[in-house]
Amino acid sequence: MFDLPYDFSAIPRYFPTFYEAAWITLQLTTLGILVGLIFGLIAALMKISQLKILNVPANIYIWIIRGTPLLLQLWIIYFGLAAIINIPGFTSAVIALGIHNGAYIAEIFRGAIQSIDRGQREAALSLGMTPWQAMKRVILPQALKRSIPPLGNQFIIALKDSSLASTIAVRELLLRSRQIGSSQYLMMEMLIIATIYYLIMTSVLTIIVSKIERRMQVSDYRG
Repeated sequence: MFDLPYDFSAIPRYFPTFYEAAWITLQLTTLGILVGLIFGLIAALMKISQLKILNVPANIYIWIIRGTPLLLQLWIIYFGLAAIINIPGFTSAVIALGIHNGAYIAEIFRGAIQSIDRGQREAALSLGMTPWQAMKRVILPQALKRSIPPLGNQFIIALKDSSLASTIAVRELLLRSRQIGSSQYLMMEMLIIATIYYLIMTSVLTIIVSKIERRMQVSDYRG
């Protein structure tokens, strides 16, 4: 009989040792998403603005970030800025994830905002609202609802992208699996553990986003 060169009994034995790394991965992803939402909303509003002075920097930001790899952006922040300011690995990863996701989230928000019927904005202005009030009270709430499905996909991508933080020694799941795998000669087994953790987290995130979608649909129906 052919025997695989793996000790799969090590998987349940080492599984609990990944709890801390999984928690770091969740923190990294959550903070990166929050920063990305802020960057994305600001960039989206700048891009759809009628002021060219706001359009240009937003377009340049989105063009550069979407046109270069996240790993390169991460290394520029962590290694490239080291001569100017010392930024810890975790903070560098949060900034890189936030800036990177922000460019994609900006396009999600822009598309959602522009999908709202222009008549609603005109109606709000006719009621005496300022353009900003119309955006905040009428357009944005509807655009945010429409953004949920693509935002959910982007959040899952952000969770998986957080593994790149292992390249700058952030002790998240992938780095943890590589460290134990190398020291114990159990690389495949440790990578399987990391895979299980990622699958659990992405599945939970998918369920949460689906529930939010359904609630939004129910609220629209009731409205």
